[in-house]
Amino acid sequence: MAGYREIVRTPGVLRIIAAQLAARFPNGMTSLAILLHIEQITGSYGAAGIVLAATSIGQALSGPVTTRLMGRFGMRQVLTVTTAICAAALLAMAFLIVPLAVYVVLGFIAGFATPPVLASARTIYPKLVTSRQLTTLYSLDASLQELIWIIAPVLITFTATQIGTTQGLLLVVAILISGGAWFILSPEVGRVRIPPSKRAFGKVLTRPPILLATIIGFLFIGSFAAVEASVVATFNHEGVESGVVLAVFSIGSLVGGFAFGHLPMGPWAMARRLSVVAVGLALASVWVNVWWISGWLFVAGIGIAPALAVGSAITTASVKFSDTAEAFGWTGTGQLIGAAVGSAVAGFLIDLTGGPTASYWAATALCALALVVAVLFVGYMPDLRERGAAPLPDTDVIRTVSP
Repeated sequence: MAGYREIVRTPGVLRIIAAQLAARFPNGMTSLAILLHIEQITGSYGAAGIVLAATSIGQALSGPVTTRLMGRFGMRQVLTVTTAICAAALLAMAFLIVPLAVYVVLGFIAGFATPPVLASARTIYPKLVTSRQLTTLYSLDASLQELIWIIAPVLITFTATQIGTTQGLLLVVAILISGGAWFILSPEVGRVRIPPSKRAFGKVLTRPPILLATIIGFLFIGSFAAVEASVVATFNHEGVESGVVLAVFSIGSLVGGFAFGHLPMGPWAMARRLSVVAVGLALASVWVNVWWISGWLFVAGIGIAPALAVGSAITTASVKFSDTAEAFGWTGTGQLIGAAVGSAVAGFLIDLTGGPTASYWAATALCALALVVAVLFVGYMPDLRERGAAPLPDTDVIRTVSP
């Protein structure tokens, strides 16, 4: 814990962590808010699912594009424009009564304009701490983000069901704008300039560690989405249990991040951390019982934040600073597609078998595949125990300006 205390005392670190968490808080609310609102308007979960799919497609497509644009126009400019467009699309969805096709378009726009806060923050981090401290900072970030997934779904569900779905979307917009403004106006966002990349768009994926981080993220996050669908299907008639079990899953990640996330990251770090998650998911699949599932999902959660921290560290360490934001855009896109695939596979298996058991095993299989990839290609994983996770040097001077 001493390493964490040292990091948060570094000027600017605590401020940028808090601001980016506030700006990303809507990520844990938007999907549920849209689902509940469109279902109320149309009376169809299928229609709501179509709008959500359009939103997810927009998010997946936007990641590499908006992050690449930050090197050309600057972080503040891109974040400001995307925040404004996303908020406008959600407001239109909240107040307009229109055909389903229009909601689909608005969902796509909101998804495509999702502000690239995560990529921005993780691009800034290397400029705030030393190379050796960077892996610990990524671990802290991965741990604290679990607060979003513990609090946000409960908050938006309560607001939408007890007050109204329109008010739920308005709450999302209010947090999107206020949290986004806090992050955008943070001195660190104005101080760091990303030099325009000299590489072709998408070229970062030719670097094996970036491609591995993208593939592993696709499988890893896909397994989480399958777990969420499985838990909801398990306790379909007792919503309280679903929320509690998923909260326990996130709490396990929070605990694991603080307890183990700071450990040195060698080539085998990803495989070791994924193995904890895979074992926990496998054992959770054995018995459909609230206490059994909660206990083993807590164990599985212990490896989540540490594994995500490794993914962030190897991404930063494998590209030049000018390519860092785009690299995080691609890994984020992989995770979003994985979430969509994981949910779809789990849903299909639940309908096909008439129960959640097969979908739990699907979640385990996806995580196990991520572990296999990490083991088979361990030779391409960078060793960060000595060099840290700092980006490769750019040939041009990286300018900083006063905010």
